[in-house]
Amino acid sequence: MRALILALALGTAMPAWAAPDDDLEMLMDEVWASALRDSPVMATRVGVHDYDDQVFDISLAAQDRRAAEAQAYRDRLRAIPQNQLSADGQTNFGILDRLLSETIEGNGFGQRVMLFTTYSGWHQSFAGLANALSFQTPSDFESYLTRLSLYPTINDEAIAISTQAVEQGYTLPCAVLDGYERSISGVIGDDPLASRFYAPFTRPRPSGVSEEAFAGYAARAHDIITNILAPEYTEHLEWYLNVYRPACREEVGISAQEGGADYYAFRVRQMTTTDLTAQEIHDIGLSEVARIRAEMEAVTAEAGFETREAYIEHLRTDPQYYAETPEELMAAVALQAKEIDGLMPTMFATLPRLPYGIRAIPDEIAEGTTTAYYSPGSPESGIAGTYYVNTSLLDQRPLWEIPALTAHEGVPGHHNQIALQQEIEMHPLRQNLAFFTAFTEGWGLYSERIGIEIGLYDTPAENMGRLSYEMWRACRLVVDTGIHALGWSKEQAIAFMSENTALTDANIEAEVNRYISWPGQALGYKMGELRIRALRARAEAALGENFDVRHFHDAVIGQGSVPLDVLEGQIDRWIAAQLSELDG
Repeated sequence: MRALILALALGTAMPAWAAPDDDLEMLMDEVWASALRDSPVMATRVGVHDYDDQVFDISLAAQDRRAAEAQAYRDRLRAIPQNQLSADGQTNFGILDRLLSETIEGNGFGQRVMLFTTYSGWHQSFAGLANALSFQTPSDFESYLTRLSLYPTINDEAIAISTQAVEQGYTLPCAVLDGYERSISGVIGDDPLASRFYAPFTRPRPSGVSEEAFAGYAARAHDIITNILAPEYTEHLEWYLNVYRPACREEVGISAQEGGADYYAFRVRQMTTTDLTAQEIHDIGLSEVARIRAEMEAVTAEAGFETREAYIEHLRTDPQYYAETPEELMAAVALQAKEIDGLMPTMFATLPRLPYGIRAIPDEIAEGTTTAYYSPGSPESGIAGTYYVNTSLLDQRPLWEIPALTAHEGVPGHHNQIALQQEIEMHPLRQNLAFFTAFTEGWGLYSERIGIEIGLYDTPAENMGRLSYEMWRACRLVVDTGIHALGWSKEQAIAFMSENTALTDANIEAEVNRYISWPGQALGYKMGELRIRALRARAEAALGENFDVRHFHDAVIGQGSVPLDVLEGQIDRWIAAQLSELDG
């Protein structure tokens, strides 16, 4: 209890909250130490090297152990008098309580044996291992090669759990699995040297590693990829085709599974950090769809088209809006990213130091996944953030989407918020574990609106692209709840998306598959954005001409990712502080 010791040494009185705050910090230290032990790669990324020779334990026994530990931690947490905590302590209490509670509750559902979606899986996570690590010293390479050799332990356990999922009826719907096998078969392919596993040896040799050692590491990597990893991926593929794929289910909604309705209700709470029901969220979505549709009609008129449908058809089919090569698409993204970089100081007083780059989404998953996504970097390990762009199916990747897409995934969206969180002086547990979908993705969607204020959408096509993206997230509220709580079919979901967004057919197909296989996750975007917009309106009304958008944005993301109720309290305190300064 560092604060208490210091106070005694100085002979000063401690505020009433000091002891509870110190007890809470000690508990957070213990939870963080457990998280480092349970997530060895994360530990390496943040500069803790005690577990460099280990990989994540995916077993159900480990899940049970983590849930039991979370229960014990939560019991201790709730024994701390919350009303005696400082303001920061109350924020930490709320975040830790939610994280622990979700671990406990989530482990109680049969769906815990569902280890992959159309968006992610253990085989893809492991294939990205090199992107999560630094390669500067001999120990970095030794650690990486050791971890590659441990993949059979992950693969065997994951297949065993997923076989149990088959036996218990916890499988993905057949309707989302077309082509999924390529996400397995394409990881290594015919050339081990072209796989992502070999990527560290295609880069310049770091100065801290001799030529002889580097060549030796590369040879060992080739051997591991060829003789350990390739057979494991072959085994995975054969299991998927012969065991899992034939057992896929016909019903697309998670509620059709045993315990599925309760599980979906949990997912709704988890992903939105609210207590709203699926029906309430569905209705909010319908309201937002109607509002955005009216705005789209106005842009249609500005573009000189008689109907929204005619303009969207034009945007979907006119070749002028599409790149002819992956390089052309990436060049357009890079230019847009740098243009936004130059505008950031007009909207933020505080910016992160960590840069970000752009990369193409790996070929083996590109056609079946989303338009883009962001992967955090690591200041401790010298890894930049990465904005991944889908360069497959170029006739489905319109250039008019790029401004909104880049604002969301790069800056002022995910990279700006997450990189800043990594630099804020706060407990490492909050820096590295507290990523609430409603906040993080809500901020990403809100960032697309910031583009309006910085002049990002300077053509009707780009403005329709922004509105289409906002409509896309509003439709998620309708479609996700429709599928998993209200009995919608996949065809019904696709029809609703096609009718209301300007997304291309391939994007809509991939997105609906994602909602089906990853229940609830898509709800966080619009719910979070709506709350941030409401809080901004509250601040503007309270502060009037003294409202400073740069300082408001700093207040929103300057405390890291938090549940929406915690965010509301933080902004209310910020408004009160601003008013107090004005009065003083």
